[in-house]
Amino acid sequence: MAYSVQQRTREIGIRIALGAARWDVLKLVVRQALIVTVSGVAAGLAGAAVLTRLISSELWEVKPNDPLTLAGVSVLLIAITIFASLVPTRRALEVDPNTALRYE
Repeated sequence: MAYSVQQRTREIGIRIALGAARWDVLKLVVRQALIVTVSGVAAGLAGAAVLTRLISSELWEVKPNDPLTLAGVSVLLIAITIFASLVPTRRALEVDPNTALRYE
């Protein structure tokens, strides 16, 4: 996420220079990160539903398709994504728009 935001520093500077609210830019970056994460979680849940049958003999005290475990891991991944996108985006928002425009 830090690399992605660094690549978009100039775009963020232009958006802010043209009058976009910092909150709107923050929501834009977080929303794009969540789209990738939610699609990855959906693919992971589908893969887990199929592959747990293969490893069900290796699981102890956990059902192969335990909904609480799957939901907990999904929520944890989404929370980590939000945090991972907030930190570099806040740093990019603190850059002066003139500096971001002169970047490169």
